[in-house]
Amino acid sequence: MNYKKWLMTFSILLVVAITALVGCSNELKSSVKKTEVVLAGWGGNPEEMRLLKQTIAEFEKKHPEISVKHEVITDQYMDILKTRLIGGNGPDVFYLDALEAPGLIETGIVENLNPYVTEKFDVEDFETPMLKAFQKDGKTYGFPKDYSTLALFYNEKLFKKAGVEVPTTWDELIEVSKVFEKQGIKGLGVSPELARLFYIAESNGGDVVKDNKANFASKEVIDALQPIVDQYQKDKTSVQPSDVGANSGTDMFAQEKVAMVIEGNWMIPFLDQSFPHLEYGAAEVPTVNKKRGTMAFAVGYVMNAESKQKEASWKLIEYLTGKKGMEIWTSKGFALPTRKSVADRLGYINDEKRKALVAGASYATVWQDGPYLPIIMNNFNNQFLSAFLGQSELKEALQKAEEQANKEISIYE
Repeated sequence: MNYKKWLMTFSILLVVAITALVGCSNELKSSVKKTEVVLAGWGGNPEEMRLLKQTIAEFEKKHPEISVKHEVITDQYMDILKTRLIGGNGPDVFYLDALEAPGLIETGIVENLNPYVTEKFDVEDFETPMLKAFQKDGKTYGFPKDYSTLALFYNEKLFKKAGVEVPTTWDELIEVSKVFEKQGIKGLGVSPELARLFYIAESNGGDVVKDNKANFASKEVIDALQPIVDQYQKDKTSVQPSDVGANSGTDMFAQEKVAMVIEGNWMIPFLDQSFPHLEYGAAEVPTVNKKRGTMAFAVGYVMNAESKQKEASWKLIEYLTGKKGMEIWTSKGFALPTRKSVADRLGYINDEKRKALVAGASYATVWQDGPYLPIIMNNFNNQFLSAFLGQSELKEALQKAEEQANKEISIYE
């Protein structure tokens, strides 16, 4: 065989050998089993679901050894989730509302994340009230993925017509509402429920919940809530949604049935998409008794303590609540980032519509107070509404509600 023929034969054999090796390598790669992490949560609007899908895809790109199975529980989320967790077939990672966190943490079902956290994760970057909502006895059981506080939304056109300034104190809000009433406009849209009134109820130094028991019949709480009832009953300058044929505070504001409402971030994308010509602004909630206050509603990612994929589950939580993942998830403004650096990078700190909501994060009262707040809330709402509508005295209504709530709580003690 001459040199040229030998060289050609060798080259062909070399190509065949390399191709075979590459094929084997690809077979080995494809045969490597990925770790599957099941992530469960409730649904959202199509844009929110797209953002979550995008965030998960970026995570899987960064961690090709992990695949995420996203499960959406569309109805009775906590009931179904608890049943699955108790039955031993719960998801690895799941959404947990701050309201439900204390009760679930107490059961031991949620994993303590302290051993997984590194300095690089930058825990100090989280808004403190939202982070504390998932902590107990120095242990962190979840990291907040997003939140919303409440802000005072006001109709700029109606304010200009009435010649009044945006109120910065609750006394000013009451007086401004009286001006609107004289012009045939209801000043304030109210949602008469504990989730919205909790911070006001405690503004006189009282406690709605004390030692895990209902305590809202105390004089301090009653005195703090009486102005809300009086504005509706005596001044007649506030309305609830059903009074004006609306379904929510957002709805009655959008329809211009009221000049002001105290609502959350969820209202902004709705108004901008469905009522683009509505001229409105947002300010921090007026102070009560010279104290700044608002509510915060937070949701966190937590890990199932019985998960068989804990390391992979932590990597998912770490990404979803990390700076990159959170920036993708909150980039369209449907939810606010719980990391201060992300809020800054996305410009929400200076956004005219959202800066009041972001400003409230540092002093907000998180919608959470012990394992029995859901029971306390239900009893409060039932009886407070009767007082709000003038069917009973506030003191009498709250006393009745407190007794019933504590009777129900005693069953679990």
